[in-house]
Amino acid sequence: MSPSRRAFLATAGTLATGALLPAPLMALAGEGGVGGDGAGGDGRRGAEGGGEPDRAGRGAPQSFDTLVVGGTVYDAARGIAARRDVGISGGRVAAVAESIPVAGTRRVLDATGMIVTPGLIDIHVHVYPGVATIGIDPDVVGMARGVTTLVDAGSAGATTFAGFRNFVAGAASTRVYALLNMSRAGLTLSNELADLDYVDPDVLAATIEGNRDLIVGIKVRMLNGIPGDQDLEVMRRTREAADRSRVPVTVHIGGHRSPLPRILDFLRPGDVITHALRRQGSILDGNGRVFPEVVEAMRNGVHLDVGHGMGNLDFETAERVLEQGVLPDLISSDVHDMNANGPVFDLPTTLSKFLHLGMTLEQVLAAATATPGRVFPFGRRLGTLEEGAPADLAVLELAEGSYTFVDSGGMRRAATRRLVPYATFRDGLAPGSPGLR
Repeated sequence: MSPSRRAFLATAGTLATGALLPAPLMALAGEGGVGGDGAGGDGRRGAEGGGEPDRAGRGAPQSFDTLVVGGTVYDAARGIAARRDVGISGGRVAAVAESIPVAGTRRVLDATGMIVTPGLIDIHVHVYPGVATIGIDPDVVGMARGVTTLVDAGSAGATTFAGFRNFVAGAASTRVYALLNMSRAGLTLSNELADLDYVDPDVLAATIEGNRDLIVGIKVRMLNGIPGDQDLEVMRRTREAADRSRVPVTVHIGGHRSPLPRILDFLRPGDVITHALRRQGSILDGNGRVFPEVVEAMRNGVHLDVGHGMGNLDFETAERVLEQGVLPDLISSDVHDMNANGPVFDLPTTLSKFLHLGMTLEQVLAAATATPGRVFPFGRRLGTLEEGAPADLAVLELAEGSYTFVDSGGMRRAATRRLVPYATFRDGLAPGSPGLR
């Protein structure tokens, strides 16, 4: 039978330890749950009553490997925010329709009252443990938390990327990509830009060219310790490497010595500003106004990312920025081993904080699905439930209650809603399935 709310809450309680959501969250069709004794005589869910089936319900029933029924689909890439069923076959989205017969389907998940969204994409994480100075197991913060795709933000440089390919991306159940660090040393050093000999556009471009299936951009950190006030020289070399490799740049702001507008001069449409909402070194000028150059850059196609992390989300800064009508169009966690137990926890918690700050549900979900799917060259259609796309799905509950959210500086906010992951599928498979690595 389909899982009870009590069983769901018990499962959710294990997630703080990083346990994967179990495959039995799916009710098997014909076992007395959804699509079994509870279905109407035509194999449809009896709870929905009558009504004319849409195109997926006409003619001979289509069979699916998995059918997610009854949820509200939020697919910003297709402009959908409505109750839909989703059929999965062969690891791909096979149908999205108002009502789909369950006859012949192998597994059915009842998502009534829940959110069904493309698998979440966290574009700023650190998942190279044991090599980078910070890092966490990708599956703890990935599939276990509704996140089907992770982008490691510069943990690996050219020197260490082979290990990242083999022991992280090649071993995880979660889909893992990388932004290559502008320094060949990556985050094996606390300040990887302390020696500009490590910042070599030729080496970077060659590494990207040899790993285009995994590397989707360049990460550069504007740090206080860049020698000789050479932050603009680092940006010049970054621009050169990005132009040669035809990939976007993600620039970490906050430690730059040159004025932020000078840093922005090196960005092009499709590039990303991350850590935009930190207390010091944010996108606010000395008068608490968003730099006009930031607004202009966004108009020209530069994207604004959160990158929560240990020190990069300040509630007061975020409130000031949002009050001025400037919204981050990318929301990422910057989760790693030093913040996964708080204050970051995971991407759904980070998204929930922006719900509390006043962004709509549609906006926060788009910032972790459709927009990253469009910005980064993943080589496949991610961030959408378009038919034929990889069947990456997250089923989330928008839980109501009394919650306390904490920013990077320890500031607290009382909230009444949060997103809780319920089930996750990558290529149509749930965590623990034999087909996942």
